This record gives sequence, structure tokens and C-alpha cells, in this order.
Amino acid sequence: MDPLLPRAVDDYLDELVTAQLYDPVVMEMERRASATGFPIVGRAAGRYLELTTHMAGARRVVELGSGYGYSSFWFARGVGEGGEVIGIDHDPQNAHLAESYLRRAGMWERCATRTGDALEQLAAIEGTIDLVFCDIDKDGYPAAWEAVADRLEVGGLFVCDNALWYGRVAGLAPTDQDAEVAAAQAAVAPAVAAMTREVVNDPRYLTSVVPIHDGLLVAQRIG
Repeated sequence: MDPLLPRAVDDYLDELVTAQLYDPVVMEMERRASATGFPIVGRAAGRYLELTTHMAGARRVVELGSGYGYSSFWFARGVGEGGEVIGIDHDPQNAHLAESYLRRAGMWERCATRTGDALEQLAAIEGTIDLVFCDIDKDGYPAAWEAVADRLEVGGLFVCDNALWYGRVAGLAPTDQDAEVAAAQAAVAPAVAAMTREVVNDPRYLTSVVPIHDGLLVAQRIG
């Protein structure tokens, strides 16, 4: 399916990242995503996640829905040496692949994986969390925000992928989908929109949605 931005613009943003950083493991993960249809945030969004993590000084990141480690790579770069990225995914095979990729990328010392229900695993993590990244099944977004909103301390970040959901939250309907996929996406669009409204309307958080990839919601707790 075509991205929200013109494909030439998406390609241009990816090329800018590659000009600064070429990593063969990242390219391998991207090839896997392309071959299998697995959703990843993509290179431009990944670089933005790294930058956001670095600028916020986040040292401990928890990913809800970490897949096979693509976004973990970028967060691991953002937290730096001595930082920690905890990736949570329901699929043990994804966790195994993530460890393999991140070891080869030289990032595994900063990373750990957990398997199981994302919100149950989040609740079991003790201590301060600087950044929570949400990329679970979209109908679970409101529950994820509910679990995170009170958990983060002032300065903490809630970042959420697919906040624009292929334009569906704004009433757009992609035309290059089969009926089953279109119906599935339409069914969960209200959950994505509801979560976004809750975050935006929470006076404790300063929030923006950046239209990279499929939309990244970034909210920092300020009160």
C-alpha cells in the first residue's frame, strides 16, 4: 500500500538517513519486512525515534510490540551506552530474531526481550521508565494509554506508531487494498483516534503527531 507521503518523498527521507548511517543489519531487517509483509517503522521514522530518545535524555525505554527488533535498534542507539531497551512481544520467535539481529548490530548489551501480553509485562517492570513506545494491535491502543498515562514521571515520553492509521483517522480510505484488509483497518481506526484524543486532551502531556511513516504521536509529561 502507498505511504501517506508521496513515495518519492519517503524514499528521499530514507536516503538522508542512509547518508549518515549505513548498517547492513538494518538493511537485512528491512528486506525481511519487505519479503514477509511484516510492519516496521522504517528508516526515517527509526532515525526520528533515535533522535527523540537522545534529545529527551531517555535512558530506559520499554517497547510495547517490539517485533523482531527493528525499532529496538534505533532506541538502543538513542539511549547510548549504559541505557536499556526492553522489547515486549507476544511471539517468542520474534524475540529470538530480535536477539540475533541486535547482537550482530552490536546493540544487544543495551537490550532485553520479554514475551507475553504487553500490558501485563509492562506492569511487571519495576522502576522508572523514561519512554514507552506503543506499537501493539491497534484496538489495544486506548488500554495502552491508560496503562502508561499515570506510570510516566514528569519528563517521560509516550510515543505511539500508526497514529494516522493510513489516513483513516482523518476519514481517508486507501483504495489499493482488498476488502478484508480494508474492513479490518476500518474496524480499529476509532480506537486509534480515541487514544489520540485522550492523549491530546490530557493537560499533563504536551503532544504532537509527526507525519513520518504512518504518523508518530509524541507526548511528553509536563505536569
